[in-house]
Amino acid sequence: MKFKGYRRPDGKIGIRNHVLILPCSLCARMRKGALNQAALELGCNKIALGHHYDDAIETILMSILYGGQFNTMMPKLHSTNFPGMELIRPLYFVKEEDILSWKDYNHLHFLQCACRFTEESERNRNEELSKRKEMKRLISGFRKINPYIDTNIFKSVGNVNLDACIGYVQNGVRHHFLETYDNC
Repeated sequence: MKFKGYRRPDGKIGIRNHVLILPCSLCARMRKGALNQAALELGCNKIALGHHYDDAIETILMSILYGGQFNTMMPKLHSTNFPGMELIRPLYFVKEEDILSWKDYNHLHFLQCACRFTEESERNRNEELSKRKEMKRLISGFRKINPYIDTNIFKSVGNVNLDACIGYVQNGVRHHFLETYDNC
């Protein structure tokens, strides 16, 4: 089931089928499409994105809490819409804190996100608009209880026990534990 982002007439972010709809995923798909198209036109076969370790664990939590699914962003994947194109995330195992320290040490300035929702969130200190910031706050709170929470969240997507899952999706096909229940 796919969802498209929308805003309600009152300006609030809409909810459909108990899933919070944010324009972020739609915008991300459009940006990736534009990047893929530009890369193809330049004769490239890889696109490197700057997602890091903290982005991965925040994505896992957003997927669970707002998407009702257990997903993460992969460090490397083949494009489904642009044959021969590969997306890589070389900073996938690097913590945001280390990247920021390196940036400061080298006196660099990173470009800020051009998203109007992020901009509005920063300007008005409106945390409600940024689910990523909300995840950062949650993880920070969890760290007070368990200092290994980052590692545990990250490891969870590599330690999935399909024998203990009610259902899963593989290659676009949904499976349920009852399909193989009587085979034991």
